[in-house]
Amino acid sequence: MKRTLLMIAATLLVVNLLGQQLPVTPIKDVATGKKVPFNELCAKGKVTLITFWGTWCAHGKREVKTIAAKLPEWRKQANFDFIAIAAHEQHSEQFVNVFVTQQRWKFPCYVDVRADLGGSFDLKALPLTLIVDQKGKVVFTHTGYDNGKDIIGRLKQICGTSHTRK
Repeated sequence: MKRTLLMIAATLLVVNLLGQQLPVTPIKDVATGKKVPFNELCAKGKVTLITFWGTWCAHGKREVKTIAAKLPEWRKQANFDFIAIAAHEQHSEQFVNVFVTQQRWKFPCYVDVRADLGGSFDLKALPLTLIVDQKGKVVFTHTGYDNGKDIIGRLKQICGTSHTRK
């Protein structure tokens, strides 16, 4: 019974997020320190993979590292942008910058200090992964660590590629 209720709650959350317009909530660019409205980060006409993570969250760090390692191969299979957003970082915002620099990540990274943006997506646990389609709508969500198999499958489906591009 408990498991059934949990599944219903998760389904309602996903249904609530899917098709959602992107919020204008500002988040801070780790590289420049400037605040940027979130809705301006997802280019129209392009699929965007977004992962919310935290420096204090082992599963979140693991998810971003997994995606970072697989990005070159995934981008051969689907045309998409990727951004990482560190959430709930009010006490360690500076550590996010140090961590990202140490990892030598070449993709855009942002900080959602008080999880204001995360609240727009009902962020309750990390990592939270979203896929935004070419029209700027959330079309996929996943909470918890994913080794990438489900994510790349969904990216290929949303991008309209079912085989590896050369």
